[in-house]
Amino acid sequence: MTANETVATAMPPQSAGVPVGDVVYFDARYIQKSEVTVSPDDRGFLLGDGVYEVAAAYDGRFVALDRHLGRLKKSLAEARIDVSVADPLESVFQELLERNGFAERGKAMVYLQVTRGVSPRTHAFPKVPVRPTVYAFAAPFPDMGDLASGISAITRPDLRWSRCDIKVISLIANVLANQEAKENGSFEAILVRDGVALEGTHTSFFAVKDDVVMTAPLSNLILPGITREIVLELCHRTGLSVNEQAVPAHTLPQADELFITGTTIEVAPVVVLDGRPVGDGAPGPVTTRIAELYRAAIVAGRQ
Repeated sequence: MTANETVATAMPPQSAGVPVGDVVYFDARYIQKSEVTVSPDDRGFLLGDGVYEVAAAYDGRFVALDRHLGRLKKSLAEARIDVSVADPLESVFQELLERNGFAERGKAMVYLQVTRGVSPRTHAFPKVPVRPTVYAFAAPFPDMGDLASGISAITRPDLRWSRCDIKVISLIANVLANQEAKENGSFEAILVRDGVALEGTHTSFFAVKDDVVMTAPLSNLILPGITREIVLELCHRTGLSVNEQAVPAHTLPQADELFITGTTIEVAPVVVLDGRPVGDGAPGPVTTRIAELYRAAIVAGRQ
């Protein structure tokens, strides 16, 4: 069996007796999550040597799945993991929705990760190429509360490596910063490097000043967010002014509005930053407009 084969097993469709989310995709098979066995020699387990992707679906229809798969292929290429494993995965995303009962109702997500595979632990690649390990699961959207009314955030130094454009599974710096946010009663931490506010631990970051939407330009220091990309396209399409430029952290207290975007977050206003209100402390008109445009684009299937 090759890494890029998609195997449809004899498993029957999801039944009422099978808990939602229990059918996963692992090494070219659809199996129960409880049956998954990861080798202790898997390089993802030992070294965090892998990449991942997350896509959202609304009532069974994915948002910009082609863009997510395109980013996955770029991450695989940059990590020098066999890109061919991505070829059959579009059908895997849809199949996981159907097998887990998400094909016709509600908001769901599919998480997929690819590691370099199983081999004795060394920092260098295996001398003999090994098959990448592919794992994916479907789940309902995480319950994050009422984000539309605004969230609080803190700023923290960006201590990540300098290839943040690759969606890697080794996220310890993100985890620690996000935990600091939670311990401070905040939803997200905005990461600052060399005086520039770049992005959140798992979100893209925007500022609004004088009706101009600003966000850090694409580089090796930020992830090319799919929701970010869609939001910028919507701004251009509807005449909202956009400036992809460095956003100095010292200017954030003077911003009229701040907001974050993400696959499962959509568009969320930041109404408190480092304990101080942003603007008048309520979601601003530009952010509200962008959130409406994004939701309308999802409903219409225009992404």
